Amino acid sequence: MLERKVKGVNPPSRKSLPPFEALRAFDAVARLKGVRRAAQSLGRDHAVISRHLRTLETWTGTTLIERTSAGVVLTEAGIRYHEQVAMALDLLADATMELIRRGSEHRLHIWCMPGFALHWMSRRVGAFERLDPTVQIEIRPTDRSPDFGSHETDIDIRFVPTYGSPFVLGPKLHHIELARVPIVAVANPDYLAASAPIEKPGDLLRHRLLHEDNFDSWVNWLSAHGIYDDIDLTGPKLWQGHLTLDAALHGRGVALANHLVAADDLASGRLVEIGKGLDSFQPYSDGIYLFIARGDRWDAPLIRRYRRWLKDAIAKSLSGKA
Repeated sequence: MLERKVKGVNPPSRKSLPPFEALRAFDAVARLKGVRRAAQSLGRDHAVISRHLRTLETWTGTTLIERTSAGVVLTEAGIRYHEQVAMALDLLADATMELIRRGSEHRLHIWCMPGFALHWMSRRVGAFERLDPTVQIEIRPTDRSPDFGSHETDIDIRFVPTYGSPFVLGPKLHHIELARVPIVAVANPDYLAASAPIEKPGDLLRHRLLHEDNFDSWVNWLSAHGIYDDIDLTGPKLWQGHLTLDAALHGRGVALANHLVAADDLASGRLVEIGKGLDSFQPYSDGIYLFIARGDRWDAPLIRRYRRWLKDAIAKSLSGKA
């Protein structure tokens, strides 16, 4: 393939570097073999990626890619340059990772489900902090799984449903199961006192049911209790479990919650577990809490200590000892 020379503007000195964003764009285009795929990977518009490529070609005075009907193809010079650029970016990533590890001895970033963060974690994480007052913990409640590759967090605590599409763990990640918790129907005692009695699961269909973003949780819970037919569910959609729990606390209806999230409210009597002790209300679990971290950080001292503390604290909570 013939290479055309691109006229440079103010050629750089020997020690100068082209704009880093242009190098990232070139690396992404070379790896993913396309401008649009590179744009999607970097979260940029494809026109921005094309502009970065032109900037790099102008800077170096060399054609690095050729556009064909099948997409973009690296020139021979582009291939050689990308090999060196990729090595340099890998060295930068390794150096940054080493710096993060050295600087994270006392800092712990945790992502977890909003309901778990609000109703369980925030009330107990102080016990871990008291074990080592130098530890700085940052908790981010979110339904979104983090990008471990870009170090968005050290730990992700995720509730994975056992129904629907299977949960796929990303590459180079490790995980352990923290708990399989029963899902129970809960309500404010004043709401129950003023409403029709509930003696079997089917009686709940006459009550105001509180939903998250759809009716699936209640459909699955009712099905697990033998109620399949003639289900025409209604009730408010509050989108997240911690909001349905809060609505139940304020007497707006009946919510589904697990024993970890609702533990303190059940123990205090602010909420009542409906059907507790009745044979027709069998324990039902629709998901698993997972502890997830990068494989190369799995045994970092702080992550290891927190993992052991968390597993023990959850076990005590489920047994009623904490």
